[in-house]
Amino acid sequence: MYKVYILESEIKLKHYVGHTQNITDRLFRHNQGLVKSTKTYKPWKVIYIEKFHTREEACKREKQIKSYKGGEAFKKLINHRLWRGE
Repeated sequence: MYKVYILESEIKLKHYVGHTQNITDRLFRHNQGLVKSTKTYKPWKVIYIEKFHTREEACKREKQIKSYKGGEAFKKLINHRLWRGE
């Protein structure tokens, strides 16, 4: 099972979109500063997750969400804190 997730920085209004099979480990890596693109804005918290059966599906959805960034569709996801597939 693959998960597409959105993280929110607890110190700045920043978001990160990614995918993983192990959300717990991935969040740990973000918060330990082991991910170059997110280490400046740690700590992070998970605010959105969707589950997918294949990596291909997860990658496709991740790209779609990234294309929303800053737009109304992205704001709707983060403002409603939707958790699909849980």
